[in-house]
Amino acid sequence: MSLDNIPPANPNTPEQSQLGRASAYADRYDPSLLFPIARSTQREAMGIAAGALPFFGADLWTAFEVSWLNLRGKPQLAIAHFTIPCETPNIIESKSFKLYLNSFNSSAFASVEAVRDRLRADLSEALWRGSDQSAGIGVKLLAPDMFDREPVHELDGLDLDRLDIECTHYQPAPELLSSDSTQPPVNETLTSRLLKSNCLVTGQPDWGSVQIRYSGPAIDQAGLLAYIVSFRNHNEFHEPCVERMFTDIWRRCQPNKLAVYARYTRRGGLDINPFRTSWPQALPPNIRTARQ
Repeated sequence: MSLDNIPPANPNTPEQSQLGRASAYADRYDPSLLFPIARSTQREAMGIAAGALPFFGADLWTAFEVSWLNLRGKPQLAIAHFTIPCETPNIIESKSFKLYLNSFNSSAFASVEAVRDRLRADLSEALWRGSDQSAGIGVKLLAPDMFDREPVHELDGLDLDRLDIECTHYQPAPELLSSDSTQPPVNETLTSRLLKSNCLVTGQPDWGSVQIRYSGPAIDQAGLLAYIVSFRNHNEFHEPCVERMFTDIWRRCQPNKLAVYARYTRRGGLDINPFRTSWPQALPPNIRTARQ
């Protein structure tokens, strides 16, 4: 589909996707496998108005199972990094992303640049489908001779998990959040490995680590950790989980600046790592944690 013939809206819902269904793997390149889902539904439920995002940021995806054939039929492979701006009207459902990537496995391409360009074009079309705007996304393919340059590093910051707290909430509980505006403002970076939520459709667990950087009134750390734990039985995709965290902390704790970054463990060879920030800044490096 060309960008000149974009339909007026994206009617896809998570329930219509391939999640939770038996799926045959296509062995030939097929961009129609991509299944975009509108971000607006979850954002509206959080009180985020369309066209007035309270944050900047992107979703950093890593694909560890990318392969195709060269023109002589020899398999090629790479690790792929995708940078998807949070302004795109859609996300791409992760199973459809996996099925799409697998459709490259028995298809021949003249060069790694041809694969990269095809990925960028197809993903950009799906992510901006239904919008009167369009833009590209970042796509980087790492060849095997660069694999040993891919570091493993935990999120920097003070570990909230050191706190011995009682946890009683397992659905998002923003009332647990508070800050102390009577004290001098602080600059802190706080982390936790106790983030867990569930897939919106299948209910399967999604495990992650989260980093919260802020300046402003000191946030109560015990309450913040209990809040992170409260996502444990919550059914939502990765991206809106992080946007919910950002929105709740922004509203309840009223920091001057706030950035929330989550790195989720991979499923089906893909990991998704949303980053949201209240001020324009460089994206964090797409460095995986030990669990990823």
